[in-house]
Amino acid sequence: MKVDRRIKFRHLDAFSAIARARSFKQAAEQLNLTQPAISKTLKELEDILGVVVLERSRSGVSLTPQGEVFLQFAEQSTAALRHGLRSLRATDSAAGQLKLGALPSVASCLLPDAVRAFAAKSPDTRVEVHEGPHHDLTTRLRSGGLDLVVGRLGKPDTMVGLSFQQLYSEDVVVVAHPESPATGLRDAADLEAFRVLYPPKDSAIRPLVARLLIARGVPLFRNRIETASPAFGRAVTLADRNTVWIISKGVVADDIVKGRLVQLEIEMASTRGAVGIMSRAEEVPSVATRTFATLLSDLCGNGDRRDAASL
Repeated sequence: MKVDRRIKFRHLDAFSAIARARSFKQAAEQLNLTQPAISKTLKELEDILGVVVLERSRSGVSLTPQGEVFLQFAEQSTAALRHGLRSLRATDSAAGQLKLGALPSVASCLLPDAVRAFAAKSPDTRVEVHEGPHHDLTTRLRSGGLDLVVGRLGKPDTMVGLSFQQLYSEDVVVVAHPESPATGLRDAADLEAFRVLYPPKDSAIRPLVARLLIARGVPLFRNRIETASPAFGRAVTLADRNTVWIISKGVVADDIVKGRLVQLEIEMASTRGAVGIMSRAEEVPSVATRTFATLLSDLCGNGDRRDAASL
């Protein structure tokens, strides 16, 4: 079957963004387009393909069976093309740029050391670091907007087309102000008496926390704020002694060590998850990408970087 020459890069980008965001509005914002423009682009793609790839309903946007099949190949194609263009534009193997994505749990505790080491090895490479939630970062990685993402292993549907190399394991913890009445709690059910900062739906740790609560018969907290922002979570928890924060330990490890926040003695071992390097599967990485991944592995494997759960 011949490739229809009417299919353009913009068609694949728009389709991928909508499919991953499950929202025309969010996809349009990611691509700096208007909603009418991205809707028109998707309609053009569906007309060319002769099939409907996305279904719209009151509950949101979902992939059709044909869309599920086409999405993986569309994203692999756009990622490969972007990678090829970057390789052509590089003046030599050391120059160029490296775009990194990092979940908050590694942005402050792992990435600074790795970026400093990389700068010493490859001073001509410009490094960009983008922090955000798991869904946004993996979407950008898949489409070629990022070269690597460092963070927690996500649900299987968020890892399609990506490979994962584990660096270490990390727990989710519950923290509070040192003078909070919550500091003596040992049972997750008792958190209902407090305002809870809770991981949002697109975060990698939410399924782990949800499973823990279900296993212990604890309903979803009524008085909760869902947030993936470390700055917001830290500010609210430090200002309000009736707030507790459920968060990856890497985000608050330094706060705990320095006594700004206290880790509650609630058993959370079942939330332990793998943290590692995400990259596009079946793509030959650039020299810069391989160098940075090696540095991350060295930092986590030579004894300088302990398991985040033991910090």
